Amino acid sequence: MTTPIDVLYKKKLQAIDRIYNKTYFSDKIIYVGMASCEIAAGSKEIMEIFKDAVKKGTIMTYVTQRGCVGLCSVEPTVDIVEKGKMSVRYINVNAEVAKKIIEEHLKKGQIVKEHAYFGAKEKSIVICQGAFCLNSENQRIIEAFKENIENNNLKDKVEICFSGCLGMCNEGPIVIVYPDNIAYTKLKAEDVKLIVERHLIEGKPVEELNILKNGKPRFIKVFGTIDKFYKQKRIVLRNCGLIDPENIDEYLAVRGYESLAKVLTYMTPQQVIEEVKKSGLRGRGGAGYPTGIKWELTAKESSDEKFVICNADEGDPGAFMDRSTIEGDPHSIIEGMIIGGYAIGSNKGIIYIRAEYPLAVERLNIALEQAKKEGFLGENILGSGFSFDIEIRLGAGAFVCGEETALIHSIEGHRGMPRPRPPYPSVKGLFDKPTLVNNVETWANIPVIIISGSEWFSEIGTKRSKGTKVFALAGKVKNTGLIEVPMGTTLREIVYEIGGGILNDKKFKAVQTGGPSGGCLAEEHLDTPVDYESLVSAGSIMGSGGMIVIDEESCMVAVAKFFLEFTQDESCGKCTPCREGTKRMLEILTRIVEGKGQEGDIEKLERLGDMIKKASLCGLGQSAPNPVLSTIKNFREEYEEHIKNKKCRARFCTNLLTYEITDNCTGCTACKKVCPVEAISGSPKQKHLINQQICIKCGACWRVCRFNAISRS
Repeated sequence: MTTPIDVLYKKKLQAIDRIYNKTYFSDKIIYVGMASCEIAAGSKEIMEIFKDAVKKGTIMTYVTQRGCVGLCSVEPTVDIVEKGKMSVRYINVNAEVAKKIIEEHLKKGQIVKEHAYFGAKEKSIVICQGAFCLNSENQRIIEAFKENIENNNLKDKVEICFSGCLGMCNEGPIVIVYPDNIAYTKLKAEDVKLIVERHLIEGKPVEELNILKNGKPRFIKVFGTIDKFYKQKRIVLRNCGLIDPENIDEYLAVRGYESLAKVLTYMTPQQVIEEVKKSGLRGRGGAGYPTGIKWELTAKESSDEKFVICNADEGDPGAFMDRSTIEGDPHSIIEGMIIGGYAIGSNKGIIYIRAEYPLAVERLNIALEQAKKEGFLGENILGSGFSFDIEIRLGAGAFVCGEETALIHSIEGHRGMPRPRPPYPSVKGLFDKPTLVNNVETWANIPVIIISGSEWFSEIGTKRSKGTKVFALAGKVKNTGLIEVPMGTTLREIVYEIGGGILNDKKFKAVQTGGPSGGCLAEEHLDTPVDYESLVSAGSIMGSGGMIVIDEESCMVAVAKFFLEFTQDESCGKCTPCREGTKRMLEILTRIVEGKGQEGDIEKLERLGDMIKKASLCGLGQSAPNPVLSTIKNFREEYEEHIKNKKCRARFCTNLLTYEITDNCTGCTACKKVCPVEAISGSPKQKHLINQQICIKCGACWRVCRFNAISRS
């Protein structure tokens, strides 16, 4: 009898053969980053330059694409992979650099070192970071290599890199030495010293260790260096930046759809639910509700029809976790949803995604079409008798539609407005049918939990917050981009070790977690572990994963006003506390930053915020005051300075600034010429004066002065 697993492995072998025919017999493989942010940085032009060189016969290679690699501050990125040689990642690639790569690297074999992110050293130690290899021993191996490389003065010759899953999961942990193409398997930390001394120094592979030699050449996709990635564990982002998101063959080659086949062959729906429950996975959309319990509640409902929904309506300012996950690995979300449908007894899935994500929508459509063609979607999936299909619905970008009941109303064709709960969607959701709603990140975790096991997943993270969390790290930090860290990683580790510290070496002031509904945490909170309970205790929330770093030049009152402006504008207006309460809070904040603050304003903000949190209908209103309340709690002195002293210590609130011309003035008249209200007087070569009664504090004079003759206080 043919099982779903039999069908899958036949498809997998066919996929691998197609990949080999396309890529493995090319001398070199070029991967160009083609996520939305990479395209915005000019990667389409870079792709065309490489493709044009291939067409003209200038280079003999294979050119393809990959999704987000998480290096948003150094895009576009280009990876060159050579058989038998190490991989090289280039960063900040423009047209000129691309042509230089063609002329020097691809033609002459000389690495363009000034643009190489890694791969420019004699040897690369590539450590597998696939799901099975990511365990406690893996971290010990990393530390052992770091220590032994440093002790033997090899830092200038050897670099440590990571790869995605190499597909040899029963052989892990795996370490490959390039360009020698020697893979050490089932490695232990105590083996590392021998590898360094004999292999790296003497050039003799350690034969007595488990070695995979020769055989079919393996294409190792390296995605980063230890400096940026060693604190991370990539589970949700396991394939992002490693595979071509528009090629289902590459997804199949990295264990894609194996979880689905396992479920359909060996597991009952209840066993799937129990596995998800035992994993400890909590909803990554922000609320952190236990995923398995939500599945169980929906499965228990009797109905002729049930729905599975993926919430991809990512509306937080500065957040791009879901977009990048979909753009880089759409099949992982699809596979997770099919498994969810099987578990609760549903045959219909819907991906609700904001229309402002055209590339993500395009890749979802491609992935859905490919999945149907290969038999992973539609009738009788993999010959199992189970049927499931998925369609896409586009949202209009309303932030409130990230709330599940508002999202459901939008799918039904109504205005996106939340409704009271209970009944919850698991009982009465889309078209009054039982409905399971999870966000993109939650769905992407499901295939890994099924194939790796709930016990493995639950070992990652903290006692009550299991697994990893994806964050969009943005703001005044050196390394911006997409990161994925184990729950329990501290804010300090994220900001300073992964993020590289504050931009331009300014002083850290705050970090805002949880998007516009989150809170701003001060320096004293930097050692707070990132998990649901710890962040709430500190005065913020996990949210969906936005994380904005704020430096000393930012005004915390203005930051609170910015986020409240957003939530007030996005309020659907259904309930009075949110509609009117946020408006009153915004009026007070506006008055404060304009220098018109009054005694008692801080207390009014606190009372209003507390009332809105308690009385609002949905999560948007209940969390809207968080940025204000958290900044009052942690930066109250800044509010007091604005109100009592009419001063902004960050010099951000222009109405609270005073511009004065000092004795450094040479009378060049530059400031006088740019003043839009003619508040500056004075003759050429004489010290000028600013009429404070007329000055609108626009700062034009301060910006144009070349002699440091205008003070701003």
